[in-house]
Amino acid sequence: MITQMNKSIITPELEAEFLAAVEQAMTSKRDPEAMRRAAGRMDRSREETYRQHGLLDIGVPAIRELRGDRPE
Repeated sequence: MITQMNKSIITPELEAEFLAAVEQAMTSKRDPEAMRRAAGRMDRSREETYRQHGLLDIGVPAIRELRGDRPE
């Protein structure tokens, strides 16, 4: 069960889908249809973030900071 703190954010449908995905991931079987749906959701999410915020070039600076590298 998802923690009570997150109940207002996570709908029962989303929780059921998540738990089903966890069970599926624990097997060696692949569900091509579920993979296609997930890829579509990820693509839409990425495009929405790009439209709202533009290019977020944070990866390299964050990794350098974590490693202790100083900017040039």
